[in-house]
Amino acid sequence: MTAHLNETTSIAVSDFLLNYFVRSTSWQHWLSLPLSLLFLLAMGANGILLITIQLQASLHEPVYYLLSLLSLLDIILCLTVIPKVLAMLWFDLRSISFSACFLQMFIMNCFLAMESCTFMVMAYDRYVAFCHPLRYPSIITDQFVAKAAIFILVRNVLLTVPIPILSIRLHYCGRTIIENCICANMSVSRLSCDDITINRLYQFAGGWTLLGSDLILIFLSYIFILRAVLRLKAVGAVTKALSTCGSHFILILFFNTILLVFVLTHVAKKNASPDVPVLLNILHHVIPAALNPIVYGVRTQEIKQGIQRLLKKGW
Repeated sequence: MTAHLNETTSIAVSDFLLNYFVRSTSWQHWLSLPLSLLFLLAMGANGILLITIQLQASLHEPVYYLLSLLSLLDIILCLTVIPKVLAMLWFDLRSISFSACFLQMFIMNCFLAMESCTFMVMAYDRYVAFCHPLRYPSIITDQFVAKAAIFILVRNVLLTVPIPILSIRLHYCGRTIIENCICANMSVSRLSCDDITINRLYQFAGGWTLLGSDLILIFLSYIFILRAVLRLKAVGAVTKALSTCGSHFILILFFNTILLVFVLTHVAKKNASPDVPVLLNILHHVIPAALNPIVYGVRTQEIKQGIQRLLKKGW
């Protein structure tokens, strides 16, 4: 790609250089250890969950298909971000091509939005299960999951694909060092010599529209679930329902809270270390991915039994 002509010179640029979010070498290696462990946990737990659901016929039900979709999204997000970050920390491999950078930008924006939307569909599934249990089999069907998956894909691809397109159309004037470990939209766009107001507005509006609407619907679903659960007379059923839905809701809040903190620290960057939002962005791609299969999967009795059966067959 050829950078925009400045007053005297045309500068050819083919790669970006990603910058460390930790300046000290010792800190880089120290941070790489927990990051590696989280990455392995996320990949292993989601992989086991996918295999278990695939091989156990008793788990071929709509709710587990949604869980499979969530695990698949987590795996793709982790593979898109974490290996490159670890390569930087271990081997100082900071260079990333233009095409790879914009592809990473699209996957991060699109798949995070898809994950948020999947949380919303799963919250609706729980709402129907608790508030309309008799109608659950007729509402939450394989066809419902297929339509939900198409909606998740189409909505988020159409609304996030302009983000990398708006960045690609910019002219880059020779500055190639991205002050980030990943190709975040605004980190890349700031290297341009063009006006990036449209990029800022679309990122802000798109992010809050997608994630904000999902969070509102999730919140409403769990309010209705809580109201239905509190009407139950069996104490054991109330405790079990609150435990299950409570852990799900906390995980969803964590997913959105860490993103909100990232946005706020990015806005207030003058008062915060520039490394803080970058670190939060990295953790946002790996911590939920490591926790999702544990909270949604391992704590589910049917998933536990499926994993145990697979292990027995393995032995």
